[in-house]
Amino acid sequence: MHPLAPHHLPFYLAPPSGTDVWMVAMGIFLVATVFYVGVLYWRLHSLPERMAHKSEKLQFEIVAILGLISLFTHIHAFWVAGLLLALIDIPDFGTPLRSIAGSVEKIADASDAGASSTGNSGEAPHQSTAGEPDRNVSDAAKQEVQGHA
Repeated sequence: MHPLAPHHLPFYLAPPSGTDVWMVAMGIFLVATVFYVGVLYWRLHSLPERMAHKSEKLQFEIVAILGLISLFTHIHAFWVAGLLLALIDIPDFGTPLRSIAGSVEKIADASDAGASSTGNSGEAPHQSTAGEPDRNVSDAAKQEVQGHA
């Protein structure tokens, strides 16, 4: 021991020939903390996408793209927009429109079948006015139209 050194050294000082245990412990703690904060950041960043994915919403792809844009550009407005979009339910307009299109298709098929059965195969079907019924549409097609109305 050096003659100028105090005879009693604090416990946290490493001996000259040994390993500094506190530095190793703090290094492990630092790596673990950085890893934990990184995982927390990724979980928070993917929150809107996970919310939209759990509810199987229509706008899931848009929320995912907004999350990627905010991740790479560091513009937080994209993340906020993705979060708000994940929280909002956009009404489903596609299903009623597909139903309407299917019904119109059935009516058109029935009207074509009714026109060909009456012998007007080369002519356009008779267009009805508001007061008179369409004479070229079969009874089944009329019932289907009344059922959908």
